[in-house]
Amino acid sequence: MRSDHVLCLSSGGFHRMHYVEWGDPDAARVAICVHGLTRNARDFDFLAQALLPEFRVVCLDVAGRGRSDWLPRKEDYAYPQYCADITALMARVTGGGKPRTIHWVGTSMGGIIGMLLASRVNTPIRRLVVNDVGPLIPKAALERIGTYVGKDPRFRTLEELEATVRFVSAPFGPLTDAQWRHLTMTGAMQHEDGSWGFRYDPGIAAPFRKQSLADVDLWQYWDAITCPTLLLRGGQSDLLLKDTATAMTGRGPRPRLVEFQGIGHAPMLMSDDQINVVREFLLEG
Repeated sequence: MRSDHVLCLSSGGFHRMHYVEWGDPDAARVAICVHGLTRNARDFDFLAQALLPEFRVVCLDVAGRGRSDWLPRKEDYAYPQYCADITALMARVTGGGKPRTIHWVGTSMGGIIGMLLASRVNTPIRRLVVNDVGPLIPKAALERIGTYVGKDPRFRTLEELEATVRFVSAPFGPLTDAQWRHLTMTGAMQHEDGSWGFRYDPGIAAPFRKQSLADVDLWQYWDAITCPTLLLRGGQSDLLLKDTATAMTGRGPRPRLVEFQGIGHAPMLMSDDQINVVREFLLEG
C-alpha cells in the first residue's frame, strides 16, 4: 500500500485530499473506490487486495474524512466540491500518456459521487459499481443519519469506541472481530487528552442542518448514465429501498442488481461473496 495526496481547491483555499493505492502504477485499468458519508479509504483494503494484480486500485479520503484536510468553510462539504476534488485525482492517475480506463466502486455517498460523474458527457468512467444507494433517497433514512453525523463523542478507550462502531454500524452485517477492529482503528483518532474519537470533521453535517430534510431525487443523473453498471443492495437497507432498486434496473444504465440478505445499509465489501461479485463485474471490462 502506498500513500499520497493531491492538492485541491475550495472556496476557503487549497486543501490536501489523501489517498492510498495498490498495484502497478502503469496498469491500464484503474479502480477508484470511494467510501460512505463518515467512513474512509481504508474500508476498501480487503477489496483492493482481491483486485490485484489486474488493477491499480486507488482509494481516497473525501475532504473532511480520514487523513484528508478539513475544509475551513463547512458549507463546502457538498457534492460539487467532492466531484471537483476527485476530478483532480482522476487527472493524476490517468496521466502519463498511456491509455487507462477508470472503473468506479462507490459505497453510499461514494456511489452518489460516481453517479454524478458517470452521468457527465465524456466521462472517463467505463464501469460503475453503485453500492446501496440510488437516485431516490428517502427522507427517513436521512433523518436516521442525521441523528449521529456531526456529533463529536469522546471515548476513554479504543474498546469503548469499537463498541459504539459495532452498535451504530450494525446494519453493515456480520463482520469478523478482526474486521470490526479494522473499521475502528482506521476510523479513529486519539486526541491530545488521550481520549478517542472519530476521524472526520463534525462539520460534514452542515448540509443536514442547513435546510429541512426531504426525499432526494437524482433520477435525471441516473437516466443519463450509459456505462455498464452493477447495483448492490443490502437486503434490509433503509437507504436504497427495494422498489427503488427494482426501478433502477429498468432505467438509465439498466444495471444488474445483486442483493445481500441479512445486511442493511451498507454492504462493506469485506466478505468473499461481496468481493467476488464486484471483482467479476470489473474484470468484464
